[in-house]
Amino acid sequence: MALISCVNLAAQSAGEIVKVDPGLSALLPADARVEKVADGFGFVEGPVWVHSGNSGYLLFSDIPANVIRKWSPDGKVSVFLEKSGFTGADASDVGYKLNNGHAEVTLIGSNGITVDKQGRIVYCQHGNGAVERLEKDGKRTVLAAKYDGKRLNSPNDLVYKSDGALYFTDPPFGFRKVGEDPKKELPYEGVYRLADGKLQLVYKDFKAPNGIAFTPDEKYLYINDSASKTYWKFPVKSDGTLGDGKLFFDMSSSKDAGVPDGMKIDQQGNIYGVGPGGIWILSPEGKHLGTIKFPEQPANLAWGDADGKTLYVTATTGLYRIHVNIPGIRP
Repeated sequence: MALISCVNLAAQSAGEIVKVDPGLSALLPADARVEKVADGFGFVEGPVWVHSGNSGYLLFSDIPANVIRKWSPDGKVSVFLEKSGFTGADASDVGYKLNNGHAEVTLIGSNGITVDKQGRIVYCQHGNGAVERLEKDGKRTVLAAKYDGKRLNSPNDLVYKSDGALYFTDPPFGFRKVGEDPKKELPYEGVYRLADGKLQLVYKDFKAPNGIAFTPDEKYLYINDSASKTYWKFPVKSDGTLGDGKLFFDMSSSKDAGVPDGMKIDQQGNIYGVGPGGIWILSPEGKHLGTIKFPEQPANLAWGDADGKTLYVTATTGLYRIHVNIPGIRP
């Protein structure tokens, strides 16, 4: 598998902001611009900002390299965790293959990453088909790997509720033949809730559930489906399960390349979600306010810096950022 070496950059202008509705002006500074801060990766995903003192650092998955990388505010990039998504000895038949614009790569590593209340790193594993936690002493704990006695597909993205319950999506992107792969054991692509050691299936009718995020009051859970290019909104019941979902936004008419992927919510409830052609900014009422476009198709995003007003974006082989007016909801 050919991989290009990662490159540290001084921030460089890249991309553009497309204003669709006047309401976008309240969310982005007048001088907002997309900056590239690092590139040369295989295929990057799942960023999360980790607080450290008065600052912090960004973790993100480089899926083909099977590592979690660390980006520091001084621009340095290092390896934070090896074998983040696949720990087996033979990866010859593991992971979906794609072209990242420079080379063919294989998606075997970690994907979505978050942080729990104790400050431990929790991440989805493509190759292993599991959700794992990195303990403070460096040991690893598998939180979820099977449901109903069968292997999970390839956990993709995840979010904690304030009560400690973990919700995650489980599409088939970690399989070489995706949904038709003979290694696939479950007959559906589920959305799960993990609480008190119990794994519950809370939804199973999407073909490719991907991004997932709570509204600020946690009364609703957003989930998007890459296959239908739609965003859905589910009421969260008192027991943590989901009520009937309603279509929130349909992106299927867009002619741009790309599908719904990662999403994050700001403190006023606006949705910043990956879609065709970039990151779509949607109001809590489902109005399309604007789109942030990048030189590469984005995959996921995270609120970073001390004030939570910088959006860090993983887009194929590069890491980007843009400053915003409204702080985001962070783990």
